Amino acid sequence: MKYGEEIINKFDVEKDLEIWPNKNQKNYMIKLTFPEFCCLCPRSGYPDFATIYIDYIPGEFVVELKAIKLYINSFMTRHVSHENSANEIYDMLVAKINPKWLKVVADFNPRGNVHTVIEIDSNVVGKEIGC
Repeated sequence: MKYGEEIINKFDVEKDLEIWPNKNQKNYMIKLTFPEFCCLCPRSGYPDFATIYIDYIPGEFVVELKAIKLYINSFMTRHVSHENSANEIYDMLVAKINPKWLKVVADFNPRGNVHTVIEIDSNVVGKEIGC
């Protein structure tokens, strides 16, 4: 196994996801794009590819970029649906950094004549997060 595969396979979001204090008091937006997201279809095992967009207004914490990259890459060997992958990313960020506002968009490449986009916006889901 190559070193990158080993790091991704051993990544544990509970112990390996670094968060840092947000040293800024003002509201500002952080926009992250992951154009090479991959997971495995839970039914067929075929790979599903997507671009993941994460936009958030930090509260007390921000997520360290290499750590979130490794977390996103850890999906590539997992059997998980489009909906569940997007919801897991959203729920993990809420739990770990409690942003003032968060939006996760998973824009999956078409497969079998279906193009899926999952969008979870904290303003739309009605769940108050952050301060």
